[in-house]
Amino acid sequence: MANLNSRQTSKQLMAGYCGIIFGGFGVHKFILGYSPEGFIMLVISVVGGTFTYGFTFLIMQLLGLIEGMIYLNKNPEEFVNTYFINKQGWF
Repeated sequence: MANLNSRQTSKQLMAGYCGIIFGGFGVHKFILGYSPEGFIMLVISVVGGTFTYGFTFLIMQLLGLIEGMIYLNKNPEEFVNTYFINKQGWF
């Protein structure tokens, strides 16, 4: 069983909302401490978006939207086990 504290549950809400709103830029990954994954999403969105006229940004935004909804639909204990203890970086 995971140790729950208010900081982790507030990160769940913040990461979920940022995933829905700013998901294409990987902000939700940076909030959870997954810097390499956030940087990958940021580079694909910005660099890939310039070469594909924004198509890859739309793909990254869709992925961020899906991940944000996943974060918000998990109960706090399951969220902590998945993203802080087991360190699952994607989905």
